[in-house]
Amino acid sequence: MRYISGILLLLFLFCSCRKETKRLEHFEMHGIDVSHYQSKIDWNKVVGEDIDFSFVKASEGEELQDSTFMYNWSEINRVGMKRGAYHFFRPSASSILQALNFTAVVDLKPGDLPPVLDIEVIDGVSTKLMVNRAEIWLDIIEKHYKIRPIIYTNLKFYNKHIADNFKGYPIWIARYNYEAPTLKYGTDWQFWQYGNRGQLEGIEGDVDFNVFNGTYEALSEMTVPEETDLSDVVIGD
Repeated sequence: MRYISGILLLLFLFCSCRKETKRLEHFEMHGIDVSHYQSKIDWNKVVGEDIDFSFVKASEGEELQDSTFMYNWSEINRVGMKRGAYHFFRPSASSILQALNFTAVVDLKPGDLPPVLDIEVIDGVSTKLMVNRAEIWLDIIEKHYKIRPIIYTNLKFYNKHIADNFKGYPIWIARYNYEAPTLKYGTDWQFWQYGNRGQLEGIEGDVDFNVFNGTYEALSEMTVPEETDLSDVVIGD
C-alpha cells in the first residue's frame, strides 16, 4: 500500500509539473523567453497575444551560439516588441571568451533591454571562483554595451550564491509559482519567470512566461538610451 501511495504521489507531481501555465493578468507587462527549443516562431502571431517583451538565447559558454538567435532577434525588432539577449554562463570556462562569444552575435540598439547573464550552475567550481568569473563577464559586457546587465537565476541559486555577492544588478528570477518570489534580504526583482508551460499562438509547444515588475514607462527606462553610441566599443577598453 505504501508503494502504491508513493507511485500515486509521483504521478500527481508529474501531472502538476505538466499543467499549463496561466497568465498572471494582474501584471501590466508580459514577456517570454525563447531559444532553439521553440523551433521557428511566428512573431506576427506572438505579438498579437499581448506579449510586450522577449528575451532570446544568444550564446552559451565559450563557443556555442543559438541557431535561432539571428532570426528571433531580427523578427522581434520587426514586430515592434522589446527584446533582450541572454548568455548561459559556464563558470568552468573563460569569462573573456564567453564575453567575446556573446558580443560576436549580439548587436544592441537603442531601445533594447540590457544583456542578461544566465547563471544557474556551478559546473564543479567553488562559489568564489564562480563569482569572480561572473563579475569579469558582467564588467566586460557593461563596458562594451554601456549599460548594466541583468542577472537571471532561479530562486534557490539566488539565495545561495548570488544575494551575498552581486550588488546593484537588475534581477530576473525564476520561480514556478503563482505567488511572487521573495528574495533574500528583501531585494527587489525586476523580472519574474513564473512558469515554463505557457501556450501562445505562433509557438509550437511550451514557452516560459515572464512578467516585469512595473509599468511600460519603467521598462522603457531600463533599455539602451537613444543617445548611446555603440559603434566604437571594443572589449578591453
